[in-house]
Amino acid sequence: MPDPGRLLTTIARAVDATRRQPGRRGRLIDLAGADDLLIAGDLHGHLGNFQMLYKAADLVNNPRRHLVLQEVVHGKFRYPNGGDKSHQIIDLYCAMKIQFPDRVHLLMGNHEIAQWTGRPVIKGDEDLNHLFIDGLRQAYGERHREIESAYFDLFAVLPLAIRTGNRVFLSHSLPTPKNRPLFSLEHLMRDEHPEEDYAPKGPLYSLVWGRDVSAENTAEFLKLVDCDFLVTGHIPCDHGFTTPNEQQVIIDSCSSPAAYMLLPANGALNRHTFYAGVRLI
Repeated sequence: MPDPGRLLTTIARAVDATRRQPGRRGRLIDLAGADDLLIAGDLHGHLGNFQMLYKAADLVNNPRRHLVLQEVVHGKFRYPNGGDKSHQIIDLYCAMKIQFPDRVHLLMGNHEIAQWTGRPVIKGDEDLNHLFIDGLRQAYGERHREIESAYFDLFAVLPLAIRTGNRVFLSHSLPTPKNRPLFSLEHLMRDEHPEEDYAPKGPLYSLVWGRDVSAENTAEFLKLVDCDFLVTGHIPCDHGFTTPNEQQVIIDSCSSPAAYMLLPANGALNRHTFYAGVRLI
């Protein structure tokens, strides 16, 4: 494990780089200066898949490529005492954000929001929030609360969405029809958000928790964000990805098979060229 003192410095530098991201307005990034982007789905602590995604992105040899990660916390990988190892990918994101400050992005998912706001996530009989803290305790000992606080500083500045110049919108999910009227692009671009925005029925909560991927709901949401295509995660996919409608791809990177998308960031896209971006790892 990294030395806690050095890790705290790394996280603080990553927070600053995330806050200073070019094209950032509130929790939205309007991407500029990119040729293409590699988009991962939910990772949930899967270090092996993360390593393959990083290798596929090859950021050193593709200086105008961006890498987009999402939902890294709360996974099935455990320390000997049962603590969750998924924090390791947050640490890796922070190191990459320092190395490639303008080209590596982590989109906030519902599990990060749950951990940050203390809203329990239960799977089976396990409290994933508690397991995450147990993992930090095993990794960082008596300094685990400092690390947790630093992660929360990071969560407070992570983007919730990215928009490309060729009209692709990237977010963890999309609001349901019932909650869609609560959401607006202008709201997403605010610099400050009250706690209730991240609570049930709040506009930012609705953006990461919705599961209605019908053609009608997706089309109406894309009108709100002024885009033509949508890339999300959130929903498990048996084959690593799914195309629930003609304007959306759902990517899942946390199991096997796992998928990602490699999309041009410029130039017009049609349905064929959009779907052609899907890759398996």
